[in-house]
Amino acid sequence: MTPSTTVHSPLRLYGRSGELAILETLLGKLRTGDGGALVLTAPPGLGRTALLRQAAAHYLRGHGGPVLYASAAPTEQRLPYSGLHALLCSAPGPLPLAPDTVLSSGITPGALLGLLRALGAEQPLLVCVDDAHLWDPDSRAALGFAARRLGAGSRVAVVIGAADETAFAGLPALRLGPLDDDAATALLDRLTDGAADVDPVVRSELLREAAGNPRLLAGLAGRLTPGQLAGRTALPYPLPGGESVLDAHAAHLDGLSCDTHTLLLLAAAAEEHEPDGAGSDAALLLRAGARAGLSASHLDRVLFAPAGSAGALQRAGSRVHFSHPLLRRAVLHRAPPGRRRAVHELLAGLLGGGEPDRARLPALVQKACASTGPDAGLAEQLERAATAPRPHGERSAALARAAALSTDDALRAARFTAAAEQARLAGDTGRARAMLARVGPHLAEGAAPYVRGMLALRDGPVADAREALLAAAELLAPHDPRRTLDALFGAAEAAWAMGDAIAYLDAMNRVPVAAADRPTAQYRAGMCAVLAGHPDRGHALLRCCLDSAARAEDAGELLRAGACALVLGEVDAACRAGARALAVVRTRGPEALLPHALEQLAYAELRSGQHARARAHALEGLHAACRTGQRNSAAHLHAVLALAASVEGPAEACAAHADAALTGAGPHGLAQAATLATWAVARADLAAGRPGEAAARLGPLVRPGPGTGHFATRMLAVPCYVEAVVLSGRAHEAGGELAVAVQEFTLWTTRTTDPQVPAQLARCRALLAPAEEAAARYEEALAHHDRAGGDFERARTRLLQGQLLRRLRRTREARGPLRDALVAFERCSARAWAGRAAGELRAAGEAVDARDRSGPGPLAALTPQQQRIARCVAEGATNREVAVRLSVSPRTVDHHLRNVFAALGVRSRTELARLLDRGGGARLQDRDEKKRADL
Repeated sequence: MTPSTTVHSPLRLYGRSGELAILETLLGKLRTGDGGALVLTAPPGLGRTALLRQAAAHYLRGHGGPVLYASAAPTEQRLPYSGLHALLCSAPGPLPLAPDTVLSSGITPGALLGLLRALGAEQPLLVCVDDAHLWDPDSRAALGFAARRLGAGSRVAVVIGAADETAFAGLPALRLGPLDDDAATALLDRLTDGAADVDPVVRSELLREAAGNPRLLAGLAGRLTPGQLAGRTALPYPLPGGESVLDAHAAHLDGLSCDTHTLLLLAAAAEEHEPDGAGSDAALLLRAGARAGLSASHLDRVLFAPAGSAGALQRAGSRVHFSHPLLRRAVLHRAPPGRRRAVHELLAGLLGGGEPDRARLPALVQKACASTGPDAGLAEQLERAATAPRPHGERSAALARAAALSTDDALRAARFTAAAEQARLAGDTGRARAMLARVGPHLAEGAAPYVRGMLALRDGPVADAREALLAAAELLAPHDPRRTLDALFGAAEAAWAMGDAIAYLDAMNRVPVAAADRPTAQYRAGMCAVLAGHPDRGHALLRCCLDSAARAEDAGELLRAGACALVLGEVDAACRAGARALAVVRTRGPEALLPHALEQLAYAELRSGQHARARAHALEGLHAACRTGQRNSAAHLHAVLALAASVEGPAEACAAHADAALTGAGPHGLAQAATLATWAVARADLAAGRPGEAAARLGPLVRPGPGTGHFATRMLAVPCYVEAVVLSGRAHEAGGELAVAVQEFTLWTTRTTDPQVPAQLARCRALLAPAEEAAARYEEALAHHDRAGGDFERARTRLLQGQLLRRLRRTREARGPLRDALVAFERCSARAWAGRAAGELRAAGEAVDARDRSGPGPLAALTPQQQRIARCVAEGATNREVAVRLSVSPRTVDHHLRNVFAALGVRSRTELARLLDRGGGARLQDRDEKKRADL
């Protein structure tokens, strides 16, 4: 048998590098004479066929060996051995057994195994079967039997593509998942020839609708006109182009009974009035099935036993879901229009017979689904019913139906825009953008730019969000004062996230005082006064706003009150306002505010020293931000988590969260998130004894002027900056910059009520004071700490005090402050800082118990000072850098290092680093790798 040349190399595959690597491993074994089998399973459209063709083409191209390749023909499924006949007919040369003999007389599984082994004995053989689940049962059974017995030395590899692995149990299976966002975006770029004018909203809608299915994405993109792709023309509703994928999904249900198809159609139709992913109500389906004439036993068998619907339906409590979202759409797509309308009318009748207020909207949605064309009256009823207290998601679905039924273009655009706003409030960013894509640009009034801007505020470049919201405010001002206020406050929030104080003032100064209530007016005037350089007047107004919030029940007002408290420095009040805002959002919504409420509360808890609580709330907020598609909120929450990890550790978590925050902050211009993330990494550097790196990171953040840190967080980082500069021995070098930073911090101390700030200022002065004055400064700082409370900041002061005493050779006196610092760090779970305090305490001559997780390991034979020097050197520090870190002379470091080498039997710094890494005494990274991870 000679090699086949009929399989052609396919186009590039996107997002399948892992799957291709697995196939390449199988083919590599085949080339060396070992066989094997692999079953590729996936729903239609995910690329089974493309992977099989790629494997066959790659084997032909790289090895030139023979390939048997067959695809199933559904029409031949009832013809015995038709599948194996097609497979053997693909052989490029004569076979020991004629294919027609197989079709007429059949072939035993053992005979097939022998035939494949005989072919493999000549040359390593690749067998590829696509859609094997559609083969006749005899062919499937024989192929499965043979594939299970082709192993080492068989020189035959079998790759099977099937909807699931049921018919090939016992064989290695690889289930394909949907493409990730990056791969789907790359595929869409190829499908549109990399056109730069594809509208971002249209792009987002195509990716959302395709849900990672490459075949569906190709079909949807291929049916849009250039004007629709560019956003110049509204998208059709629903999007066309997915028919072939839906037909393929529906084909899996062809063998089911008529009654089962009826129930599947009822289940699919019953989800139309439910939010996406909610499934359908099992009780409603039982009533509808009975009304449709289905027997109770059949209903129980299909609804409550997965086998009854061939796995199409799955029950979770009182809800019924389709096993795959496209399967539900396929059922609706395949049903004849008349039958589909009848089912919707049946459901509308059942729903309309319940409680009027509760069932009115679902019944109207079902009526809309049964409509044969535009219906202005029904559209108006839907719009009137889509109000509170119905959930935002249900309102969005109803308004979208109303828009589809509208006969007037302007009304249609307004209703799609309203549907987008309700979807945004429900936390469904993708659906909101999908609704906006159906609003023609020439019909876009103020509401559409407003929704676009609010979406960009949480998930887009904040500079774009600001401009969109300012433009929306101008359009909305004559007729919609509430949204005008929201748009201007959103523009101000975008400017704040950008770190642009002037742009923030510009947006706030546009807020019409006449349209604002008293607390809102006080908030606007207070924030403007503070940023304009009038802190006394501004603080008085913000305090009034904060006092007014004691009676507030609106989430937006409570969030503004929390912002007031943070600007004032009243961190406890900020925590209380944040907790109340979170409670309101949880109980009343909207879901879209949940990540922001959790972010603000977590940040307030960080400021108040409640790091564990901050971490818990920030993690919940991060999950909510990912669930609701709010990448900007996710970046801010990653920054908060990085700050929490810079206290609690581990350092790897701090670096990972900071990297995620900076990755999101860069493209979207989130200066505040970037500043907080950089500060977090610098604080972790301080904890790890790397003050030089910390100072280099913090310097740009605390400098005044443009292009530096965020204007609202600059001062918060000054105490860390002063500590880093002094401990790195660069106080003289950075004298002018350091003096300006401390001077600004001193002035800020008089303007904030943050209880920790006076203690931090006294600590900064102690670090900069001569040795004879520093002790009094530290005592002053400790007195402030006693009044303010908070373990972490007090422990940092005690740590620095102990370091100073040890540097002055007052070792016995140093032990008390260092011991206090160690205990306080352990009490607030500041593990990295506890390790630093433990190291200082060991260097002061006091043994530290096993709770210190940075235990000596292979360094047990060394003195405490030698252990500290060994760790620093293993991290890559020079003798001079070690001397600065440990407050000793370079000569002392050199002396101890010689003794370390002799005691450990190593001859170089490299050997020392390897020894510590191998013994677990320190988890070290190459310095260049660490810098890349931090960036």
